[in-house]
Amino acid sequence: MRIGVLGTGMVGRAIATKLVELGHEVRMGSRTAGNEVAVDWASAAGAGASEGEFAAAAEHGELVFNCTAGAASLDALAAAAERNLAGKVVVDVANPLDFSGGMPPTLTVANDDSLGERIQAALPGARVVKALNTVNAEVMVDPAGLPGDHVTFVCGDEQGAKDEVVALLGELGWPPDRVVDLGGISAARGTEMYLALWLRMMGALGTNRFNISIER
Repeated sequence: MRIGVLGTGMVGRAIATKLVELGHEVRMGSRTAGNEVAVDWASAAGAGASEGEFAAAAEHGELVFNCTAGAASLDALAAAAERNLAGKVVVDVANPLDFSGGMPPTLTVANDDSLGERIQAALPGARVVKALNTVNAEVMVDPAGLPGDHVTFVCGDEQGAKDEVVALLGELGWPPDRVVDLGGISAARGTEMYLALWLRMMGALGTNRFNISIER
């Protein structure tokens, strides 16, 4: 599959690298073509990896990951251009974190709205699915690196889009029984606000390599 990954940070690089290893053709997008981090990544990742500006990555992908910083995601997706995302699944991995007041960060949007919802509203022709935003980059692409039947979450307004994402998560190592479908995109409010607890747990545990499981 041709996949676009928007964002050159830790999350974008981890997801893009894993997808190339799985045999997908991945184009990493940034504000400008020739971004040094993206060029270095494409060179290191090898065959199947390329880079370009946001619009080029979005056009390339049959499916697109938003791995940009949450506070900048709407601007990045605007640069990617709605026409390049129409009809496509957009996997939103970002969290709307605001570090302007120091640590721990607050959220730029919460309670009665979410970044996931704002992205879907800004891209009505796209099929937005919130996923993977409740774990760190390493766990996203290597869930087997942690013991136990810990879970990840998806939400989105179109079931077919979620089914596509669940299948791709399976390639990343998340079996279907460990992917919890929370319903429509408004459920992104919950997974994004979970970051407040996640950050406190990270401080208490002294590591960001952890996740939660659900016991019934």
